[in-house]
Amino acid sequence: MNERFDPAGLPIHDDDAAIEAALRDVSIPTLMMSMILMSGDAGLLDGPLKPVGVILNEVQGLMSEEDQTAVRAQALEVIKAYRDGGCRLPPPPSPETIHRMMCFMVGGDVPADYVPMMLEEMELDGKDAREVHWGDAVSEEAKQDFPVLVIGAGMAGILAAIRLKEAGLPFTVIEKNPGVGGTWYENTYPGCRVDVGNHFYCYSFEPNPEWTEFFAQQGELQAYFERCMDKYGVREQVRFETEVLSAEYDERSGRWAVRVRTPDGREELLTARAVISAVGQLNRPKLPDIPGRDEFWGPAMHSAAWQHDVDLSGKRVAVIGTGASAFQIVPTIAPQTEQLYVFQHSAPWMFPNPNYHKKVGPGKKWALKHLPYYARWYRFLLFWPGCDGGMEAMRVDPDWPHPERSVCAMNEAARVTFSQYMRDQVGDDPELLEKVLPDYVCLGKRTLQDNGSWLTALKRDDVELITDPIAEIRERSVVCESGAEYPVDVIVYATGFHANRFLWPMDIVGRDGAKLREQWGDDPRAYLGITVPNFPNLFCVYGPGTNLAHGGSLIFHAECQVRYIMGCLKALLETGKSAIECRPEVEDAYDERLQDALSKTVWAHPSIERSWYRNAEGKLTVLSPWKLLDYWRWTQQPDLDDFVLS
Repeated sequence: MNERFDPAGLPIHDDDAAIEAALRDVSIPTLMMSMILMSGDAGLLDGPLKPVGVILNEVQGLMSEEDQTAVRAQALEVIKAYRDGGCRLPPPPSPETIHRMMCFMVGGDVPADYVPMMLEEMELDGKDAREVHWGDAVSEEAKQDFPVLVIGAGMAGILAAIRLKEAGLPFTVIEKNPGVGGTWYENTYPGCRVDVGNHFYCYSFEPNPEWTEFFAQQGELQAYFERCMDKYGVREQVRFETEVLSAEYDERSGRWAVRVRTPDGREELLTARAVISAVGQLNRPKLPDIPGRDEFWGPAMHSAAWQHDVDLSGKRVAVIGTGASAFQIVPTIAPQTEQLYVFQHSAPWMFPNPNYHKKVGPGKKWALKHLPYYARWYRFLLFWPGCDGGMEAMRVDPDWPHPERSVCAMNEAARVTFSQYMRDQVGDDPELLEKVLPDYVCLGKRTLQDNGSWLTALKRDDVELITDPIAEIRERSVVCESGAEYPVDVIVYATGFHANRFLWPMDIVGRDGAKLREQWGDDPRAYLGITVPNFPNLFCVYGPGTNLAHGGSLIFHAECQVRYIMGCLKALLETGKSAIECRPEVEDAYDERLQDALSKTVWAHPSIERSWYRNAEGKLTVLSPWKLLDYWRWTQQPDLDDFVLS
């Protein structure tokens, strides 16, 4: 058993002045929850000092500075008494009080049906409810005869490895890169960072009180997954620089034959009883089909394959694309380049997040490590605003009177707020404002978090935003359809990934010779995004229809999916069957519900001509329209009536 982070915190030995200094740095609503747990006095819940509400990435509950100061003064006395009393905690509050604390903290109602999910996520009892405990339900002999192969050692692959080890199953993880981390290993471009708050973007069972930034940069994220791999003892099961080429299911043996390419270029055949795909959606770079692209003489790179030996200092650089990666690259490299041309096909919507580049202060780190349950309640505070409330802004109101510009009242409010945010930054520059204000409905594509750096960069004299479509690339320039030619020394393609080509370019062959590439075509489907008819014992993490664009985090979703997969494996081993396969009618019914739900969202709005959420025919295949609560419930354990066990 690995040493777990104690939610009760480390003993406090700091003097009064050090504690007082640390409290200047903390989240006040979270501090109030810790005060209740330290003192055993829930009277704070009925007092005059309380959070007004909560919004995404805002951790002070919209409380006034005066009220925050008053809470800090009270907290100092509570912490001193707790320290001087030997850091002994009173009995934990009742479930009813815990629910009241949740509602108080967010300044509103937390419906009772959400409480079990949030308690599981918070782990106030210090126990990982998603940990795999099979006990004597499965014999050791049955376990050892059930090797599992995991494809990918990113966030989801390492999670699957940890759970497989807990279950006592033999497993191998195949990773094409030399290191762990998936997207956080491959994407090393300047400015690369996560856009989910880091104290939530980590495994629920492995919090990290040492994040240096609220939205950590690539190197720190990759290091986190390295530490998890070592702490949970799964490194030896990972084969790096090895790529899966194909996998074929053999019905007679009930095994998958997986062909891999080893680091020295040889091909090797591995066998497994089950295969878990953890390859992700954003891991195969997509280059635009621009005439003359291969004729360019200078360095040209995709954002996911950054060439660090290319010095951009004093260079004329073209960045093609204005999506999430460009949003981070452009402000970072603008001070280095002589001239930066940013070629935009579609302007991104953005919303304010002043913490986006902010460092975590020493007081916050101290609180996360020492104040009882502070870290767990802080995770709740980050999770709740992005839980399911934001989904209402994504859903189409059929009676909304302005369908040409928004889909409902909440969506309209977001449009007005985000538009004004951009106007305030652009100032007196109508030409730039026209370029940066999107011409499609708000929230219809990936919405980016901004601390002012994007528009600040675009306003520089040596940066030009170009909306004229590109016609061709020449040896030393980019030429637009208007005939305007821009001389450049370096080209950066911030043009995204083949998000719709799941498990590509692997050849996956299932029962009766079914080929996954043909079965899916350009319309990938999977029940719950996890299992596929005709492909027994094949499971996907972050499969079709599971990308989150309304809240939560992919780590939360992955923990749900891996628990479901482990439930499927347990069912196989308990029953002595060799294969578990989703029924076609179950997958068909699920996909019908999925497409119906997606059709009633902002992502399907006709103002959106092109989006990586859609396939070539415009069908939404990537996103999940479900409430997190519903998905959490559906994936707690498999309903075996949905499957054929053979």
